[in-house]
Amino acid sequence: MNKEKRMLSELILLLFMLFFAVGSYAQQKVNDEALRYQQQRMVFQQWDQNKFKPSSGFLGLNPFYWLVWGFPYPNYHKKDLRPLSAAGPQTQRLALVGAMQASDDKYKLQSDTVRNTAISQIASQSGLFSDADPLWLLYYNDQFDPVLNHSMASILAGLSPAVSSKLVSEGLYDWYSAELDRLKERIYGAHTTDMDRGARIMAYYRLLLDYRKIAGVWAIRTASVEASITMTAQQRPLQAGHQEVINWTPQTDLEIARKVLKHIQ
Repeated sequence: MNKEKRMLSELILLLFMLFFAVGSYAQQKVNDEALRYQQQRMVFQQWDQNKFKPSSGFLGLNPFYWLVWGFPYPNYHKKDLRPLSAAGPQTQRLALVGAMQASDDKYKLQSDTVRNTAISQIASQSGLFSDADPLWLLYYNDQFDPVLNHSMASILAGLSPAVSSKLVSEGLYDWYSAELDRLKERIYGAHTTDMDRGARIMAYYRLLLDYRKIAGVWAIRTASVEASITMTAQQRPLQAGHQEVINWTPQTDLEIARKVLKHIQ
């Protein structure tokens, strides 16, 4: 009985050692040189003629070479088939992708340039952005303010009630106000219409000249009304016979004549 137990124990130990040995052997690293070189050839690392294993041997007499390479694949090692080699298909595809990407970047840059140019032209020509024009903000907006914001109070500002009343009664105010209204519509048209910035500025310039002409005519007519009222006021006492001449003698006219002749000489 003891002998059978001992044999059983030895058998179990033998089986355990056998399984351990098999497991240890299965975990060993495989270092097949021919397989490793073939893996390198399949990717990009090398296509060295001296690394085709088994080699041809002395005078090409190695039978394993002929069994592996010579007869089944006689031309395999003569052409570099690596996909990532310098002239491989994958390398060419990547180069083509890079070239296409560079071409796309150039097209994108060109399209962005065209887009920015178009936006700049739209901004300079559109009437929607004319309020932001520096020349309008710094000069023409202030020059056209009497036209764009005119009213009866602003037109007649600084004039005496008598002059204002006569300008209104004679129709001069209505004429000037109508001219300013027409000029205001032309200014709004030039300001809001889509046109080239240079053409818009030239339109502002012509309109400003027209405004100055109208303002000059209004100033002349206003001065004429003031002079007429002043002369009428001065003639009224003379016509009524209430104007007195103080300290007049016949010699006064002679003195005045001498002074005139002296200035002429």
